[in-house]
Amino acid sequence: MVEEKNNIKKRYSDEELSEFKEIILAKLERARKDYELLKNTITHKNSNDIEDTSPTFKVLEEGATTLSREQNGELAMRQLKFITHLEAALIRIENKSYGICRETGKLISKARLLAVPHATLSIDAKLNKR
Repeated sequence: MVEEKNNIKKRYSDEELSEFKEIILAKLERARKDYELLKNTITHKNSNDIEDTSPTFKVLEEGATTLSREQNGELAMRQLKFITHLEAALIRIENKSYGICRETGKLISKARLLAVPHATLSIDAKLNKR
């Protein structure tokens, strides 16, 4: 633990940062796989969709396919944003600023970081922003 004069923790220790890094890397790997799956669904890679069936089925399913493609597109964009946030968290770990609230400058609780490893705001700061 790295501590200030008042016995208040200033940042997470290198060991703790290493633990967070492992968690983030695992989440990042899963997020990238999910993103690829969504991307392939949108572009019909490895698909056995209605495009290879009779025109009757194509007409009936066209509306549902368009809606599904739009929803998958939105999910893919959210997943890409999540990946970007996780990558930014890795950078903060490397420069040892990970886990420090960007509003208050205080440490974000370990429980919050375990639940939301890319968090940049403490619960208090997040609630006060609303």
